[in-house]
Amino acid sequence: MTAGEAGGPALPTLGPDVTDDRLPAEPMHDDEVRIDAAAVRRMVDAQFPRWSTLPLGPVASAGTDNALFRLGTTMVVRLPRVAWATQQADKERLWLPRLAPLLPLPIPEPLAHGDPAEGYPWSWSVYRWLPGTTASAAPQGRPAASALALARFLAAMQRIDPDGGPPPGEHNFHRGEALATRDAATREAIAALDGRVDGLAATRAWDEALDAPAWSGPPTWVHGDLHAGNLLVRDGTVSAVIDFGGLGVGDPACDLMVAWTFLTAGAREVLRRSLAAAGGVVDDAAWARGRGWALSMAVVALAYYWSTNPPLAAQARRWLAGVLQDG
Repeated sequence: MTAGEAGGPALPTLGPDVTDDRLPAEPMHDDEVRIDAAAVRRMVDAQFPRWSTLPLGPVASAGTDNALFRLGTTMVVRLPRVAWATQQADKERLWLPRLAPLLPLPIPEPLAHGDPAEGYPWSWSVYRWLPGTTASAAPQGRPAASALALARFLAAMQRIDPDGGPPPGEHNFHRGEALATRDAATREAIAALDGRVDGLAATRAWDEALDAPAWSGPPTWVHGDLHAGNLLVRDGTVSAVIDFGGLGVGDPACDLMVAWTFLTAGAREVLRRSLAAAGGVVDDAAWARGRGWALSMAVVALAYYWSTNPPLAAQARRWLAGVLQDG
């Protein structure tokens, strides 16, 4: 892929190490702030003149919270699209450097913090570019290997001392909270999708998830948004975990959503066995709550992004199909 357009010289063709989701052409949110490459170019040049000679261009992405711009070949500029995403960068700057040495997969590395400028109202960030293809845009060449890599990642996350970590709240879209707190939003989304999804099957699966015992153990670190759009793949297997906007400490079952938001049916069982062998939280109740998280994420995303973000809506349909397949 090449990029550049009005903001500066085109980037070199980067082969497979680029994201290739389609960028939504229209705003996804009523209060979304749109920013073009020319403005980002001026912001980078003014605030980080050492990078002024590097090419800059937009990265096509189905992400909903941040706009991305590739800076040279080793960095990416990340700017919140909406006010609710503005707390993510501060949290990531604080915690990602502490978590990274304890995790078996690479995660984003914050490099710099930018200030509002050029009419853009919020702080923004520069991160190290992680090589790989977004998993939502890559075939699952080695699903069992991906499941094993994710089991190791989740077990490591759960072992990290959660002391001082942020509990679920607005900063992470309440990921890791008790599943029952999502009941109203999930049922509203299923109702809004009447005629477009199997509402009876979705409701039955949701009721089954709510019947599972709630988490009564200590909170653990959770990524909070673990799906194919936030995983990178190289050589057919997961190579990195990105976008920690949902980071917090809470019910570890939240991250089990990845069994349905990324893995195939067979690989789900590999994840479950491998995570159990690694001492992770994956008992029957946690597995049921994880399936509930995947269902809730799917229907809420479908109801909200059906027409404004077709790539994400397509992903959500696949998540829901996997959840209902396991019913």
